Amino acid sequence: MQDPSMETEEWQGDFNPMADPDERKHLLSVLESFRSYRRLAHFNGTHVRRQAFYSLPSLHWTLLSQPPFSILDSLSKLDDLIDSNAKLAEAIFTHGFRNFLAPTLDSEWVATIVPEKYAHDEFEVYSAVMRHLDVQLSPNDVDKARSCVNQFYREWSAEGAVERSRCFDPILKTLEDDFHKRAATSPGVQKSDIKVLVPGAGLGRLVFDICRAGYCVEGNEISYHELLASSLALNHMEKVEQFTIAPFAINCSNHVSRADQFRTYKIPDVHPGSELKKEKENGPAVEASERMSMSMGDFCVVYNDKDSRDRFDAVATVFFIDTAPNVIRYVEAVRNCLKQGGLWINLGPLLWHHASRGQPSGDDNGDDSKKGKSDADTGIAEPGSVELTDEEVVALVEHFGFKIEKHETGVFETGYISNSRSMLRSTYWPSFWIARKQ
Repeated sequence: MQDPSMETEEWQGDFNPMADPDERKHLLSVLESFRSYRRLAHFNGTHVRRQAFYSLPSLHWTLLSQPPFSILDSLSKLDDLIDSNAKLAEAIFTHGFRNFLAPTLDSEWVATIVPEKYAHDEFEVYSAVMRHLDVQLSPNDVDKARSCVNQFYREWSAEGAVERSRCFDPILKTLEDDFHKRAATSPGVQKSDIKVLVPGAGLGRLVFDICRAGYCVEGNEISYHELLASSLALNHMEKVEQFTIAPFAINCSNHVSRADQFRTYKIPDVHPGSELKKEKENGPAVEASERMSMSMGDFCVVYNDKDSRDRFDAVATVFFIDTAPNVIRYVEAVRNCLKQGGLWINLGPLLWHHASRGQPSGDDNGDDSKKGKSDADTGIAEPGSVELTDEEVVALVEHFGFKIEKHETGVFETGYISNSRSMLRSTYWPSFWIARKQ
């Protein structure tokens, strides 16, 4: 983690996405999805709706333009909320461009394409460059950018604490209980000696909470959207409640009232840098900057090699294992990177993300020999998928040499970026289990 007072940072690690043409293309699409958030949200959120509204019979849209309906006023309010969300999206874009793309640019060339009036506006400078790069924006990346902005509600708002506590508290309590067992047999052990891995770290809140509890923690994430957003949240937020978001505004269905639809939330609810400085004064001797880190890449590949063998005392997976096309790859990676006697703490549902995904066709037949890769290197990109039940997942974990110390299902319920006032709510009753590597 970088010091939050720093204005720039270099991305740490051996992998440079700008050096690989395919990765560069993908990263540019991700950056463009955040940069285009404002324009696309206005188009899809209000422009299209205004067109549809004025397509109604004139007597009808005239009626609905007046109180108590005031539909046009509501669309104007929605425009304002989109602009508020866009400030966060554009901050993510600016931060990501500054770290990944800006160091590769010729400053003299940039000066020739940026209008003088924007020379001191970082967002406009970077936007001018993006317009000259012929970026191909993926619709999937547009959806992910929108979802990522909304995810700040769950991970970095005070109101999102309800969902976080139901998912994170069992993880933190398990780590605490295990630490006390260790301390009873090894009196000199400190929490900072305990190394925890969080795959699928998302926007980094669980990583931050584990670090704040005193442990050494490493998050892992494959999504550029999540990586860029988590880096902003953990390293570059300037103050508490810096941004205001309206995560439920753009979806106009199932609202009881406009007030419900247009609710706003301040993020972040805590300033990570300030909190960890306080923690340093009152807690572990090891600084938070040395105890918290993020890695980029496919979990199956990064943590299933010899360099990661026996590195961690605990692995915490929250709403993660169902992102695996082949969950055996995840089990193998966890077993590889856990120390003997280490804990795997899992909480989440089984909404298999890759269910019934299509098989490769044509030249892309799944044969990676042309790319110089073995099956073990392809991670979640390898062909094939399978959907297991919770009982089957637990049996698989036991098959690979883990002892299940606790397994609960249907004990508590939680949502995921759930609108508590919506007429349609998705509720999970996640599985929670603790497994120890034998």
